[in-house]
Amino acid sequence: MPKSVRGPLPVVPVVPVVLLILACVLVPLGVLSIWAKYEIGDRDSYVATMAPLASDPAVRSAVGDAVTDSVMTEIDVGPLQGTVESFVRDAVASFTETDAYRTAWNAANRAAHDAVQSALNDDSNGEVTIDLAPITEQIKRQLQDDGVPFASKIPVQHTEVTVLQSEDLGWLWKSFHALQVAGVWPAVAAAVLTAAGLLLAARRRRAAVGTALGMAIGAAALVAAVAVGRAVTMDDLPPDISRDAAGAVFDALTETLRVTAWVIIAVALVAALATWLVPRLRHRGAGQPSTAPPRL
Repeated sequence: MPKSVRGPLPVVPVVPVVLLILACVLVPLGVLSIWAKYEIGDRDSYVATMAPLASDPAVRSAVGDAVTDSVMTEIDVGPLQGTVESFVRDAVASFTETDAYRTAWNAANRAAHDAVQSALNDDSNGEVTIDLAPITEQIKRQLQDDGVPFASKIPVQHTEVTVLQSEDLGWLWKSFHALQVAGVWPAVAAAVLTAAGLLLAARRRRAAVGTALGMAIGAAALVAAVAVGRAVTMDDLPPDISRDAAGAVFDALTETLRVTAWVIIAVALVAALATWLVPRLRHRGAGQPSTAPPRL
């Protein structure tokens, strides 16, 4: 009997499937880890993310109330207490519309970055707070310039306003330290696994379509998770924290996550459609008879 010739062992079909599934799972994790390391973990990026909130009405109102309350606890003018408080509140509200306020807001957020990192990196019930001392200092100077009685006696103390609590932020923040350590590597791993899975796949076109759809599903799950996290955060806030201000902060911090996830969804769906449609259009075009007139 002739000896059978053994060729190379075939790749087990399950191997590329597993690789491509892992790649799809790593896509949202890669988005999270890059966001954690390079936007929230980096001080300058964090300050730039929070800077637009200086103009947010809810945040301005929360800051104004905190600064006014802090100032008025140090002033006792007897029957004029209500009048002075009204004047201080108006002065604070006016100040929050100035460039000096935006500069002070950025300084406060820059100082708060280390506290945010501490609250996000551990498992304690830490608070995400903003120290309003730089803003209070500016208010004191403005009141002195306006000739407000007792303004020079206002002590500039560290007044912290709580905008979020780490225990309220759910799954986004539980493993924040691990995400920061991972950095870009989950995204790199997703790319490597995708390339390997497609190379090993017996039907690469079908595998490419399935992978693109899987990545779109993973990104959609990230969008849904951020929305659920926001709802849970708003429901669990203590009564003394402004929900409008906390919502504005949450939206600012997670905007990159949502935008990136939607971009991935759009690109993945377009890639899946193109991979599925282009070969069919070519095949249809090749199968049509020529309509050119015959040559004489």
